Parts: sequence; C-alpha cells; structure tokens
Amino acid sequence: MKEWYRVLIACVFVLGGLYLTSLHNYLLFHSLAEIFSIVIACGIFIVAWNSRRFIDNNYLLFLGIAYLFIGGIDMLHTLAYKDMGVFQGYDANLPTQLWISARYIESISLLIAPFLLTRKMKLTYVGWGYLVATGILLVAIFYGNLFPNCFVEGAGLTPFKKVSEYVISMLLLCSIVLLVKYREAFDTNVLRLLIASIIVTIGSELAFTFYTSVYGLSNLIGHFLKILSFYLIYKAIIETGLVEPYGLLFRNLKRSEETLRAERDKLREVLMELKVLRGLLPICAHCKRIRDTKGNWIQIEVYVRDHSEADFTHSICPQCAKELDLKFGTDTWSSG
Repeated sequence: MKEWYRVLIACVFVLGGLYLTSLHNYLLFHSLAEIFSIVIACGIFIVAWNSRRFIDNNYLLFLGIAYLFIGGIDMLHTLAYKDMGVFQGYDANLPTQLWISARYIESISLLIAPFLLTRKMKLTYVGWGYLVATGILLVAIFYGNLFPNCFVEGAGLTPFKKVSEYVISMLLLCSIVLLVKYREAFDTNVLRLLIASIIVTIGSELAFTFYTSVYGLSNLIGHFLKILSFYLIYKAIIETGLVEPYGLLFRNLKRSEETLRAERDKLREVLMELKVLRGLLPICAHCKRIRDTKGNWIQIEVYVRDHSEADFTHSICPQCAKELDLKFGTDTWSSG
C-alpha cells in the first residue's frame, strides 16, 4: 500500500506540473505528453524484441511490434501538431488524422493479440504486415488525400472523427472481454493493469470526441488520460517484464513448472502408499483390522481397496461353511 501511495503522490505532482505547463505553453505540454507515450511504446518493443528467442508469450511479442509502429505514428502526430512548424502547408487536420490512424492500429492490435496466445506466430509476417499497413495509411494521409478529414478549422471535429473514436472504444471494450476470457494465460496483476490501461484509453478516446479546438479542455483531459493509460501499460509490460519476468515473459513456463511439481507430489504420494502395502502392516490379531498412518483401525478389505487398484467380492469358503453348519446345526451354508 505504501508503494501505491508514493505512486499516487508522484502522479499528482507530475500531472499538476503538466497542467501548469499547459497553461504556460500548451504546445510544450502536448509534446511532453506524447513523448512520454512514445518512449513507453518503444520500451514495449525493446522488451519484447530482445526476449523473442526465449519468450513463450505471443501476446507480448505481437504488441511489442504493434507499439513500435504506434509510437512512430504518434511521433509524426507530435511533429505535425498545430504551430510546431515541421510540416508546412498543413492545418490541424493532419495531426488529427495521424492520431486516429495510431488509435485504430492500437485498438485492432489489442483486439487481435489475445487470439495469438494459443496460436503460432511468424514475426516476419507480423512485421511486414504492420509496415505495409502503416505505409498505406501514411500515403493516404500525406500524398493521396484519400484519408477522410478529421478536423475542420472553425467547425471542429468531423463526423468521421467522432464515429471513429466510438468504433475504437468498442474495439477496446471487446479486447477487454477477450482478456477476461483468456485470463488464465496472464498473471493476475498483469491482467488487472492491462484492463485498467484499456479502460483509461477508452476514457481518453471519448474525451477526444468533444473538443472544437486542439488547445481545448477536453483535448487536455484526453492527453492526461493517455498519459495514465500508457503508465499502466508500462507497469504491466515493461516494469513487470524487467522486475518480475516470470509473471510476464515466462508465464507459460512457470505454469508448466507448477503443473509438473503438482504431478511429482501426487506421484510421490502414490509411491508412498505402494511402499506401505509392501512394508509391515500393523494388523489386529483378533478382528484383522489394519491401522493406517493416521492411527485409525479399518477393515482389511477397505484398506487394500483404498491403497491399491484391487477390490473385493464376498463369499464363504467350504471350510468356513462346514464350521457354520456345525455351529448352527444346519446344512444351509455348505449347500449354498
């Protein structure tokens, strides 16, 4: 709990500082917010890529490649922001188009990733797929004028931009459902952080459906939520991958080890039971009951049945039948 208090206090100071920065220079605030998410996106790729030879988690590998391209488009979005002066001749529509492109890639990637938990994946195909998809989007935005307008100066957001944010939110919501469905494949803490990150991302997307100015309040709130969502995914993937790798990178290996340990213990118990049957059995000289390891006296047939694969059927042998007939003065037992 103390750690969470420290994190909460740090977040308050950082977000408060960013808010004061936005009052002084919104362009600086936007650049810091975006650079934060870009660094984390690249960090996810670095962790996934450098552990690809021994990792058994296709979810992380797939997202690692995806976030490399997401971070690249976010970098272009940052450079294209209004008044940055990097891309001459463009207005606020360009960074908004780049934003929507990055969010579509992010939401679709988060939706696809859970399906790869139980499937084989070729990194080459995934990398080329993202490269081609990103290239097509950038060509459509910068050269072909094929990408729909997302922002019109003086009018605000276009219907395509608003609808896209709702579609992206739905895709993210579906990705949460899939994470819950495949929850057994994730460490509990990692799963909670991933779900929390996606929920905050949905809040960020919804905030970006209201602004009429790229320097507006809802735009500010949206970027605050984006910072928080990327911090949560940093906690889930980068920090966990480095500090507690068995909770993320080797999750399947850890589960296999636990299963093998349980099977070993079960086998050991069976062997111990078999050893008891082969050893000395304390048996009552009168009633023929056997004393088990817990000190209980039980019938011999019950003991043998519980400690082996044998079972009993009951009958009367000829000698006992004669003794019973003599005892009761009948021939019932021997004739039966």
